Amino acid sequence: MFMARRRILHNDGEKLDRWLVSYADFITLLFAFFVVMFAVSNINEDKLEEVTSSMIEAFNTTPRSLDPIQVGNINRSPSDKIIETNMLKQDGSGEQAVSSLKSLASKMETAMMDLINLEEITVRKTDQWLEIEINTSILFDSGSSSLVVTSQPILQKIAKILAPHPNPINVEGFTDNIPISTRAFPSNWELSAARAASVVHIFSKEGIEPSRMSAIGYGEFRPIASNDIQDGRRKNRRVVVAVLADDTVLPLQRHSKKEQSIESAPTN
Repeated sequence: MFMARRRILHNDGEKLDRWLVSYADFITLLFAFFVVMFAVSNINEDKLEEVTSSMIEAFNTTPRSLDPIQVGNINRSPSDKIIETNMLKQDGSGEQAVSSLKSLASKMETAMMDLINLEEITVRKTDQWLEIEINTSILFDSGSSSLVVTSQPILQKIAKILAPHPNPINVEGFTDNIPISTRAFPSNWELSAARAASVVHIFSKEGIEPSRMSAIGYGEFRPIASNDIQDGRRKNRRVVVAVLADDTVLPLQRHSKKEQSIESAPTN
């Protein structure tokens, strides 16, 4: 009887309502969740309409300037350049540029006739550019970018003809595919660029405005003959002075026409 009494007292002292605390917390969180969902689902129509109107006004506003602001140089396709060149021809300035190139070509052929006959210099002309191609054997020693003494009068004569004319000039260096690896020239890229720069320096000293000129190195990657034979490699070692009708003529236009006609040369 005593043990039964102790058991009854023990059971009466236990708190059997602890689950109500967890249940109340769960109900509170669930209520908060539905309040948030309800708040999110209610769209402020006035604010939405205000934002929509602002966006429409921003996109429909008349531009403040006639032309867009250009950052950097415009990258134009060759077709754009051709169109512009045709427009120049229509207004007369294109005809003047063509006439200027013809005059330059005639003077250059007369002045360089001896070297042309020896096939050391080649003069090519189109309506858009004039090329004076010089074999590097008369300009530089092998593997060097320093002009030999005998090359000075040749380049001075070319510069004297070009100086009075305003045409842009690209001086381009080319090599054969025989590798070079020296401290000064780790590859043919550096050698070809240095040779072009040497010619540009001479032209600048002879009165050609430096802002008209560019020095470009192509290494062995623009051959005009096969590198599999000695004569082909000799032809590929060259410096080209390209006199352009205007600055819209791209180097790619000139080189692509040559490469189409020079796929491969016969080999021994």
